[in-house]
Amino acid sequence: MIRLRSQGAGVKPERTASDDNMAAMTRRSLLAVAPALYFGKASANEKLTIACMGVRGRAGHLMRGFAEMPDVEIATLIDVDENNFGPALKSLEEKGRKKPALARDFRRVLEDKSIDALVVGTPDHWHAIPAIMAVQAGKHVYVEKPCSHNVREGQTMLAAARKHDRVMQVGIQSRSGRHFAEALEYIRSGALGKVTFARGWETAKQRSIGHPPDADPPAGVDYDMWLGPAPKRRFNKNRFHSNWRWFFDYGTGDLGNDGVHRIDYARRGLEAAFTGMGKKLPEWPTAVAAAGGKLFFDDDQEWPDTLMVTWDYPGALLVYEMRIWTGSKLEEEEEGGAVYGENGHVVIGNQGWRAFGPKGELLPHGTKSGNDLHDPAHKRDFFDAIKNNRRPNCDIAIGHVSSSMTHLGNIAWRVNRKLKFDAASQSFVGDAEANRLLGRAYRAPWTLPKV
Repeated sequence: MIRLRSQGAGVKPERTASDDNMAAMTRRSLLAVAPALYFGKASANEKLTIACMGVRGRAGHLMRGFAEMPDVEIATLIDVDENNFGPALKSLEEKGRKKPALARDFRRVLEDKSIDALVVGTPDHWHAIPAIMAVQAGKHVYVEKPCSHNVREGQTMLAAARKHDRVMQVGIQSRSGRHFAEALEYIRSGALGKVTFARGWETAKQRSIGHPPDADPPAGVDYDMWLGPAPKRRFNKNRFHSNWRWFFDYGTGDLGNDGVHRIDYARRGLEAAFTGMGKKLPEWPTAVAAAGGKLFFDDDQEWPDTLMVTWDYPGALLVYEMRIWTGSKLEEEEEGGAVYGENGHVVIGNQGWRAFGPKGELLPHGTKSGNDLHDPAHKRDFFDAIKNNRRPNCDIAIGHVSSSMTHLGNIAWRVNRKLKFDAASQSFVGDAEANRLLGRAYRAPWTLPKV
């Protein structure tokens, strides 16, 4: 059941072991008081007040999505590039929203007790520190995928969310998608029989970023703040907006960018298949290996453009294939996941799923929903998780594992050998070089907050 306890200035729920019926009944009894417990202010209309850290690209998409929710107020926009504020304010005005406050330093915003939640849509190297500091300041957090730049950051984010009893939703939106749930239900039924293999893939075509020279940062950009915990380097437009993801210091390559979604499709499918066989898939793989490199593009990208990663599980293998220069599809999907069994297989795409029989015949199972349905549902789930005192659909515990799958694959590629992984310590067995890559060096004054 849920037991109320005193903690600080408010009363927070604490979960204890009990039967589901009692937990459900207790949750229902708390709905009327949940806003007062979890929001910075209780109000008749249960409005969630947020600050958005980052306002362009994916961060801008998040901002506009939350602006479409009438019970969410965007109080503050945070960005180190003042040139981004104009378009962001215009898009909010077009949606009939009042002008929010503007800030360059997220730390000042965390001091504002009227703000309930921080939405983090920054580059990967700026996910963990503000997310951890936000929950330490009593805020809830919606953080984009991958939730972390490395495994140690994800561990710390999870520990902080639990210690401070805050909701932390990771932006793997398929966790709130209807057709994904339907595909997993079918797989869970045992229809595929014995399953030992799953895969994810990414073949959507990217472009070369070339070799532009270093230059001075544009006017209005706090470049030192943009770098944050990353090493000091000369400004280069390739290492800035959009293209930052292709560099070790800031991003996690396309494995972390798009791969985290498709790997999550495959991992969830494998979990469902094991359930259908009366088994349980371990939370973590036992080993990881990777092969690939910069085989196509001649440009500044550091991460590979062609990659194969395999994660070993007891009795099963999960494989990810990435070739971001081709556009050719696998299983009729540019991006997707699939689970293969003795009685057929299931393909899960961004907008639907399909089931096939043992001879590859299409079965009368599957549905199409659309990419735009699970994205707003995921934001709504974040709001509802805060309001109704529950874990969100992609709680940080889930997001940490899925994000770490990409980190483990990247590390295996960088050291160029198969690595054994110990789930208890979340570290590699007998490999000091690989274990050093589970974290990073932080540039002063930025460090990973202690929890």
